[in-house]
Amino acid sequence: MSLIDRNTHGVYIISATPFAEDGGIDLASMDRLVEFYIGHGVSGITILGMMGEAPKLSADEAIGLANHVLARVAGRVPVIVGVSGAGLDNIARLTATVMEAGAAGVMVAPPPGLATEERVLAYYAELCTRLGPDVPVCFQDYPQATGVHVSAATILQMTRDLPQVVMLKHEDCPGLAKLSKVREASPRMSILTGNGGLYLPQELARGADGAMTGFAYPEMLVRVVALHRAGEVDAAEDLFDAYLPLVRHEQQPGLGLVIRKEVLRRRGVITSARTRAPGPSLSTTDQAELTRLIHRLDNRLQDSGDKG
Repeated sequence: MSLIDRNTHGVYIISATPFAEDGGIDLASMDRLVEFYIGHGVSGITILGMMGEAPKLSADEAIGLANHVLARVAGRVPVIVGVSGAGLDNIARLTATVMEAGAAGVMVAPPPGLATEERVLAYYAELCTRLGPDVPVCFQDYPQATGVHVSAATILQMTRDLPQVVMLKHEDCPGLAKLSKVREASPRMSILTGNGGLYLPQELARGADGAMTGFAYPEMLVRVVALHRAGEVDAAEDLFDAYLPLVRHEQQPGLGLVIRKEVLRRRGVITSARTRAPGPSLSTTDQAELTRLIHRLDNRLQDSGDKG
């Protein structure tokens, strides 16, 4: 089993959770989604994240889905499991289950209500004690969703004091200066960025190790990161620019997930674009708008000779 560490890099795709029209988890679509992601060259997969609708799953569903995905992946790429929640006992139980099943580490966002950075540090110290020293932790810094603002200095103190906090999922916005501060200091930690990849070229230029986000065209994320690591910065940005209208469209608050799922449905990966209630759906106008964006992307790729 390969565990995440301070040098982990590449694209760890945030997986959607497919649902059938009756609202149940669609495991056949989940299997196709795993093969789709691996087939497009992702470095790893992250499940049970916020965009994986983890808060809408029961505890039994979360465990069942994690075990199913880990068995399907079968060690081909590392899998990080989101275990964020209000209760440390629940987090510890879920973590023990998924690590036993072969997870590469867990991702934990601070729970809402941690009003001071001292409380954030105390929370993660207790978390690491509960999980045990052999469980690598990815700290998810996403204040737009959690309401918890954490400075670069506190993140660095956390990773110094808690050696198992080896990775930062950076999603603060604006956050480029914060990313630079974390990257320039010691000890080194892996930095993978979110926000749908919206700022990926600039984040890579600031020293990010890759992306941990979702996008319905994971092949773009994989190639942009690979090109940038190879020193082909302009080529990476040119490719990113071709997809940017769809990246931006997918990042609409409240609507982005169903757009992502609809594109995955159109690509033949999942059967339904359904999200669990409360969740959005696409109108006829929304569908036509998406069709036009996809058509324009196809034309740009064809004109550039890039087939994705």
